[in-house]
Amino acid sequence: MPESKKRKTVAATRPAATSTPKKKGPSPIWLAPLMLAMFGLGILWLVVFYLANGEMPILEDLQNWHLLIGFGFIVVGFGLSTQWR
Repeated sequence: MPESKKRKTVAATRPAATSTPKKKGPSPIWLAPLMLAMFGLGILWLVVFYLANGEMPILEDLQNWHLLIGFGFIVVGFGLSTQWR
């Protein structure tokens, strides 16, 4: 009985070496003060609006949008805190 042809084995090839990820350096110097300023501004906005009971002459038209604005500042602060190293 005839023998079947043997398959040629292909030498295992290694995938191309990927470059090692570079370590990120320290945070920019402005990041921490800006992050704390956003937290503080958001809390201050909410406290002032709460204490003024919505009777501020310039900001009366915003009604309950003050909550969104105050929490928006706080969310920006949290977003900046994710970049802090």
